[in-house]
Amino acid sequence: MYIIKVKGKAKIPDYIQLRDQEFVLIAYFRADRPLKDLHRYGLEGKETELASVISGLEFGRLQKLEI
Repeated sequence: MYIIKVKGKAKIPDYIQLRDQEFVLIAYFRADRPLKDLHRYGLEGKETELASVISGLEFGRLQKLEI
């Protein structure tokens, strides 16, 4: 799974994209909102680890998600 942080403009907030091994979009959520429904993506119980990864992400840089 891959993760990328997308920079918003003006009134559009920053977003996080989760993509699978073939880079198909599987999740798209706001970076400033609490993480919900992570069980859908196999990330249940890893909220704190994912939040720390998100806070350290650079905008526009695709990164392999390893938590």
